[in-house]
Order: sequence, then structure tokens, then C-alpha cells
Amino acid sequence: MLGRTKIAVVAVAALLLTTVPTYAQMLNSRQRRQQKIEQRAERQGAKQEKKDRIEQSHLGDWLRRYKDLPPDQQRQALQNDPQFQKLPPQRQEALLRRLQHFSSLKPEQQERILNRMETWEHLTADQKQQAKGLFQQIQQLPPERRRMLTTAVQQMRGLSPEQREQLINSDQYKSRFTDHERELLSGAARLPLAPGANAQQDTPDE
Repeated sequence: MLGRTKIAVVAVAALLLTTVPTYAQMLNSRQRRQQKIEQRAERQGAKQEKKDRIEQSHLGDWLRRYKDLPPDQQRQALQNDPQFQKLPPQRQEALLRRLQHFSSLKPEQQERILNRMETWEHLTADQKQQAKGLFQQIQQLPPERRRMLTTAVQQMRGLSPEQREQLINSDQYKSRFTDHERELLSGAARLPLAPGANAQQDTPDE
């Protein structure tokens, strides 16, 4: 009986020794596949971000070059642009709508938009993510509170980072804004803000 028990133990041990490495290999294989998927996603994200950055830069340069033309000539020039022609139809339509809106603005408003685009272009990926998050949170506020925060951000554009924080922590702002709203303002204060005292704080259209 004892001999049979030993044989059974040896058989189980041998089975474990043969299956454990196989299971470890399966885990390693899964990890390698997951790493490849993550690396592929990172490369695609970096490629898309670079593409968006080039397109945004190209659009800003294009607007500065053609902003003084009549609207119909602007539209024709955009449609003839090689970069524009490479875009899918939906993206082309979106840019044409943006151009139409841009053309309807006053010169000072156009300049503020161009300044915003240039500032956005030079933000790091982390800063862009922070800006988008702040913008989304501000957009969720009631209209009146949203306007108040937008005005506050406008007032911070010409101030240094230290002056911005002093303003946010002042008794005036503590009585005017909630703690959450002042946290949003602090987040905006740590980001580069485009020049222009009356420009709105937002991110370029995607």
C-alpha cells in the first residue's frame, strides 16, 4: 500500500513539474501579447497626436495667410489646399464650417482665436489632457457659473503664475467662487494661457 502511495505522489509531482512551466509559458505569452497591444496603441496614439498637431499648426498658418481674403475666396483656397484634400469628407466639412464661422468674426476675435491655436499647439500632451479635463468640468457647470469662471480665466491671462494664485486665494474670489470652482481656476492658472484679455478659455475643436 505504501509503495502505491509513493508511486501516486511521484506521479502527481511529475504532473506538476510538467504543467507548471507550461502555465508559466502561457502567462508569459499573454503578457507579451498584451505588451504588443499596448505598444501598438501607444504608437498609434503618438502618430495621431503628431498628425493632429501638424494639422492644427497647418490650419493656424493657413488662417493667418488667408484671413484677409473674402469668404468665398477663402473657401476656394481651402478646397484647393493639398493637405485639405487628403482629409476624409467629414473632416473637410467640419473645417469648412469652422472657416465660415471664423470669417464671420471681427478681426480682434480672429486674432484671439489664432493666439489660442498657437498656444494650444505648444502645450505638452499632459497639459492638453489637463486643459481638456478642466474645460469639460467647466462646461458641466450651470451657465451663470460657467460665465463667471470664463471671465475669471480671462482676467488671469496677463498675470504671472504667482499673481494668479494670489487672486484665486483672495477674499474676493473666496466669497465669489466655491472651493471646487477655485480648484478649477487653479488648474487653469497652472497652464499657459493665450494672450488677449477678452479671449475665452477653451480648447481648439477636435
